[in-house]
Amino acid sequence: MFKARPLNPAGHRAHWDPRFKPCIPTVSTDGSTAHHSLCSLFSEADELAALNCSSPGETVAVIEYLLAICFASGTCPSSDEEWNAWILDQTPLAPAAAWLFEQPADSWDLFHPTTPLAQNSDLWPDLRESGTGTAQLVIEHSGDYNQHFDHHHLERDNPLPAADAFRATLTQHVYAPYGRARMPGGRLGAKVTNLAAGRLTGRIRVVVLGRTLGETLRLNLYPPDGPGEPLNTSWTTSVLEQRRFEEKRKPRAPRSSADLHSALGRSVLLRPADGPHGQVMVDRVLIGAGELLDLDPERHLQDAVYSDRTTNGVSKPLWPSPSRALWYQAHALYSAVRDRRTGTYARLRSLRRERTGPDVQYQLWAVGLLANQALPVSWTHGAYPYAPGMAAHLYRASRRGSDVAEHIAFALKRAATVAAETAFPAVRAADETGQVARLDARYAFWPSAEAPFHELLDEVIDRGPEDDDPVSAPLVAYAMELMRTARTQLLQRLDTLPPNDINHRARARAVQLFDAAMSHERAPAELRGEIARD
Repeated sequence: MFKARPLNPAGHRAHWDPRFKPCIPTVSTDGSTAHHSLCSLFSEADELAALNCSSPGETVAVIEYLLAICFASGTCPSSDEEWNAWILDQTPLAPAAAWLFEQPADSWDLFHPTTPLAQNSDLWPDLRESGTGTAQLVIEHSGDYNQHFDHHHLERDNPLPAADAFRATLTQHVYAPYGRARMPGGRLGAKVTNLAAGRLTGRIRVVVLGRTLGETLRLNLYPPDGPGEPLNTSWTTSVLEQRRFEEKRKPRAPRSSADLHSALGRSVLLRPADGPHGQVMVDRVLIGAGELLDLDPERHLQDAVYSDRTTNGVSKPLWPSPSRALWYQAHALYSAVRDRRTGTYARLRSLRRERTGPDVQYQLWAVGLLANQALPVSWTHGAYPYAPGMAAHLYRASRRGSDVAEHIAFALKRAATVAAETAFPAVRAADETGQVARLDARYAFWPSAEAPFHELLDEVIDRGPEDDDPVSAPLVAYAMELMRTARTQLLQRLDTLPPNDINHRARARAVQLFDAAMSHERAPAELRGEIARD
């Protein structure tokens, strides 16, 4: 049984402080798992391999918050040159822990009656009438509010531990999708119900991963944008005058790096409850509109990479797509490291220390939230290796690797179309798409191509910059493997046709077309067993 604490803020005495409560799941360098408080996380950052959160989005949100604490505490490099030294010298992050320890306790209480951490206490009166179960707080659990007309899934009694609710709140601030709030706007203003998309929603966030959590944080820190300012610890104690909701608010520019990474993208309020063993839980939540930021691409989106696919001729940061796998766009990441003159990728390119071996290179971890309008669907993510001095090699391998895969996929589609036209010459137009789909091997090919692509990149790094050409031979082997796999998958699809003369003819035409496409002069050279000259 869970006993709700009083909704009246004056009667609430729960206290939960993430600075000292084990709240962040981690994996140590020896493989053991544990939960750490924020203070111990910074003190032991170089003994921890990584965070171990429940989803990629939650991991990114926690990293964002840790970066904000680093900026607020002044635990960050002051220049690109100092950043380089921070990486090479493995500068400790313990000063951030010392700074946290000295902060006022009221600013770090998740359930403070008037200044709850990362929340908006102005929602207290509305929480009484409009609060829902905790499913609304966890992006992966929230579902489609229109799926059940009575919203029963939001009312389900499923209290969350305070640590889980804290991390879910951080995730809401950066990744929450747009939509309508489940609360009236009569008291705070109608605009509190207009939920704008979060700062990282709709684009791919790239985090550079190191061998330890400490190295990961150092790699993603940068010379701060403006003087150090306090964190946005609560809506009512923010360093800025928080927005009201009577009228539409123009987005504001972040005042500092600490402000950017701790911005309250949602108004959130959590109601504490007593767990069966005395632990502090959350049983009711309310979520309304939050801060709107005006982000400058050069200053505030340093990690963003830009796709060669554009909308209306205007380039935009790489975005998550349900039909285009992230690995297919890996060359955009390597292009940024190779060509970017400032920001995250220019600093990464400046590192010259040689790193060899199978598991010590950096990783470019790309994370995005797939959503169907206001409905979160799933997280998409992928990690792509990088070693200093190899950006150009990795770009060539990933770019040509993508071209090879796309050429094979196009040939599979054409083969399926020819086979369907031959086997079903009198098919109705309405059924044609389905007949082609049953013979289209692309649905099996694309997932099977991802592992060879990652192996290609790993082999290029293993060969190292000392090799005059670490790319060409692995590319040819990769192309041959994909071609064999695709041909096998095509034959498996064609085998579903019943054995008769017309289907034998359909099979022969499809295979002949596929083989011709692989050896065509316009096909990528690697598919002919040749080395491309580019």
